[in-house]
Amino acid sequence: MNEEQKVVASNMRIGHGFDVHRFAEQFDPQKPLTLANCSLNEELSLEAHSDGDVVLHALCDALLGAVALGDIGEHFPDDDQQFAGADSADLLRHVLTLVHDKGFQLVNVDLTVIAQRPRLSTHKQAMRLRIAELCALTIDRVNIKATTTEGLGAIGRAEGIACHVVALLVGQA
Repeated sequence: MNEEQKVVASNMRIGHGFDVHRFAEQFDPQKPLTLANCSLNEELSLEAHSDGDVVLHALCDALLGAVALGDIGEHFPDDDQQFAGADSADLLRHVLTLVHDKGFQLVNVDLTVIAQRPRLSTHKQAMRLRIAELCALTIDRVNIKATTTEGLGAIGRAEGIACHVVALLVGQA
């Protein structure tokens, strides 16, 4: 690796995030299913201390991991009442401020939502747009994939939703 490549590599960071939440026993109209800060028109709610947005939670973890600042639970503990019912977009904004304070900028994100239900194909574009807006990215830097587990495991039994995120950050030279 030459010197220029070393400088470029030292200024790049990759983070991986993962989150999962169980569906609530019954739909709570005060806590509608929200993914990527988009309320889905589904009679489903997730059990969570905050709004349960697995997509934004996984994104926060990917960003925090990339800059070695721990995980979402360290910054927003689920036993802290100030975060009860919190809007995950606010959590993401705070995490993005931490990333910027460390001298890094988000380049792109790639997300995989794992859910047996609901079907997400009609929601993916709105989710991409919202993530791009929240992260100050162009939409071509946000990708969302949706998959099932083909009926296997807790997700396959439609007991909840999970999300994996990979984020690339670049620092100032």
